[in-house]
Parts: sequence; structure tokens; C-alpha cells
Amino acid sequence: MDFEAARVKMVENQIRTTDVTSHSVLNAFLTVARENFVPERSKLLAYIDNDIEVSPAAAGKPARFLMEASPLAKLLQLGEITKDDKVLDVGCGTGYVSALLSILAGTVIALESDEALAAEAKAHLAVLGQANVTVVIGELEKGYAANGPYDVIFVNGSVQEVPQVLLDQLGEGGRLIVVLGYGHAARATVFRRERGALSENVFFNASVKPLPGFAKAKEFVF
Repeated sequence: MDFEAARVKMVENQIRTTDVTSHSVLNAFLTVARENFVPERSKLLAYIDNDIEVSPAAAGKPARFLMEASPLAKLLQLGEITKDDKVLDVGCGTGYVSALLSILAGTVIALESDEALAAEAKAHLAVLGQANVTVVIGELEKGYAANGPYDVIFVNGSVQEVPQVLLDQLGEGGRLIVVLGYGHAARATVFRRERGALSENVFFNASVKPLPGFAKAKEFVF
């Protein structure tokens, strides 16, 4: 299979056609080989217009997915990421989004809770020589305050709510990009910190796979 041709088709047919106009975002998707971040059995499907399972459900852990290219590109465009930015990539999985971010941003902290996935991400990023990415292990919903504050926090999947501890890691002018809610009612949302206050803006519907660890705590009912 001609993966380079498939990558160009993905950008032209899946990404450009969904109002992604950022040159830097388009360039990142043209540059990073998506097929290198999926299991061997899925390489021929790397450029389909769908989410791709990168880790099956096992031992109580939910399955993990590489997000479909179109919503991923639209979300990254919302971040308005530049080389001046330090980014926290929450739920980096096998490292594909971290590789995209390494082209867009100055520094990337790739946070993963699954040690096996974190090891995969490290290996993939090392092969690419992405020296501005550091993979760390920790609970996704807690972020990684040790390297904060961040200019951008990118959440790799849909969540029910954004914990305050994660919002607290945004620096002045910082943006947190996330899909709030599950299924077709989920919305691409950006939280922004300006003059110490947080604003929240909704942009478009985005049905993407959930990221584990962000379910709302059950409320006590009398």
C-alpha cells in the first residue's frame, strides 16, 4: 500500500473538506505517518475515516482508540498552537497526537496512564526523533502539574467533565481543548484562562471515543 498517497488523500478528502484551513495543522498531518502508530493488524486501515483501536479492552481496562482524523484536526485547529506553546497531551496512547503536536508546539508533555501504551509512544517518538516530546505516566484526570503551567492542554477523547485540577494547570492565555459529553450530543469545547478567569466556548458537535478516568462521580440522592 502507498501510505504516502493515502496520507495525502486523508488530508485532502477528510480534513480540508471539514473546514480545517490552518497551514500548520495540515502540514503536521501530511508529515506524520499515521500507520506507524497503529497495531500491525490495522496498518492497512490507518487512513480510513474512522477511529482505530490501538489497545483492546482487557483486565478491566477499556479499549483505547486513535481518534478519527477529521475531528482530531478540527480540535487541534481550535488550539491555535504555535512554537511558543508548551502542551500537555492527555491520554497520548501510542503517541500519534504527540507527534502531531511536536510539529505544532515548542514542548510537549505526553501523559498516559497505561504503561504499555506509554512504552509504545516512547518507542514510536524515539524512532521519529521527536526530541521536544517527553512521555510521562500518571492518572489522566489529574494532569501533570510538575511540568505546568501549560499554554495548551489537549484531551484525547470525550469526557463527562473536566476536573478542576486539570483546569488549574492552564497558564495565563492557556487553552484546554476537549470534547464534552458522549455520543452525538458531545461538543468540542475550549476553556481559556484570561486575566485569571476561565471562559468556556462550544464550537461543534464531535462524536469521539471516550477517554477513561473522567466519568462524573455519582451524586448522592436522598
